[in-house]
Amino acid sequence: MSIMKKLKLIIPFLFLTIFVSCNDNNSSEVNKGEPTISIRLVDGPGDYEAVNVEIVDVMIKMDNDNDDDNGWMSLEANNEIVNLLEFTGGFSKVLVERFPIPAGTLSQMRLVLGDGNTIVIKDSNNEDEEFALKTPSAQQSGLKLKVNTEIEEGFTYDFVLDFDVEKSIVRAGNSGNIILKPVLYVSAEASSGIIEGKISPIDVPSVASVLVDDNGTPEIDDDFIITAFTDTVTGEFALWGVPAGTYDVIVKPVDEVSDYSYGSATDVSVSNGEITTVSEPIELMLKTATVSGTVSGLADGIAANVSINDTALTTVQTDSNGVYEINEIVPGNYTVTISASGYVSQEFMISLDPDEQEVVNATLVLE
Repeated sequence: MSIMKKLKLIIPFLFLTIFVSCNDNNSSEVNKGEPTISIRLVDGPGDYEAVNVEIVDVMIKMDNDNDDDNGWMSLEANNEIVNLLEFTGGFSKVLVERFPIPAGTLSQMRLVLGDGNTIVIKDSNNEDEEFALKTPSAQQSGLKLKVNTEIEEGFTYDFVLDFDVEKSIVRAGNSGNIILKPVLYVSAEASSGIIEGKISPIDVPSVASVLVDDNGTPEIDDDFIITAFTDTVTGEFALWGVPAGTYDVIVKPVDEVSDYSYGSATDVSVSNGEITTVSEPIELMLKTATVSGTVSGLADGIAANVSINDTALTTVQTDSNGVYEINEIVPGNYTVTISASGYVSQEFMISLDPDEQEVVNATLVLE
């Protein structure tokens, strides 16, 4: 079904995302989407009962490796106090989730801490004792980390800030102060891929989409849909920021009164950092039609057979009132045959348009 085309990602360092990729219906090309970034905080174990730090923000610099305070961009992290020791052994704290950033070089990142930092240590009686964690003034504006990761359009990136508690807690000589001098490591990876494809017919303005089960759980609250308009000249589309997995791509016309219903490509496999191209155009199916009617002239207890020469050679029987209905008929030209034992059969030539509801009534006579 899919042809995988490898993208070269220039990423020297280590979530999921949502990105809704939309372009103008009148555009002649598929637009690329803004990259998005997620940042998680993890920690190595430390010999403390709790290490509580106040997270104020996470900020980045794009295409700027200078050490001054200009050019920093806030990622609007929640201002909250977290216990670092809760995020060891595979657990993590999401600080930033699916935040759009410009393409380019992510040069620097900094974690901005407040002054509500504390540490809990067992005292000589094995009781918990809490102490304030002093933060050196030079680091109150945030610890700056060199990242130098290329951020490409259409992809999403998962950054991990690894807070080394054991190295970050320092006892200040005879003063008795416990100082927080954060030691952090940063890593990054592309955490999504791209699905490219084409529809047929190409001139039907449509929206392609995939449903992403965010956490792989039965609950739908964390699920989201990634969408993209098709190009009205080429019929092409690109779904950007799709997490690794296997998806059904659904394409539906923008206009609800279109003659077409939908098309789909199933089992499309996506890998992080790669483009998956759906090998064949996704065919939009015409809306189906309905034939219904009433057959009269029958004796009590006699049902008529109503047949249509579609590919399934569908046949239904009338109910006790002589009523019938045949659904899901592909538009086209057909012959409807109405018959009953002992009665003269009747044939009707009909032409069905998309979404048409054709009424074919008949009165049968005895042979």
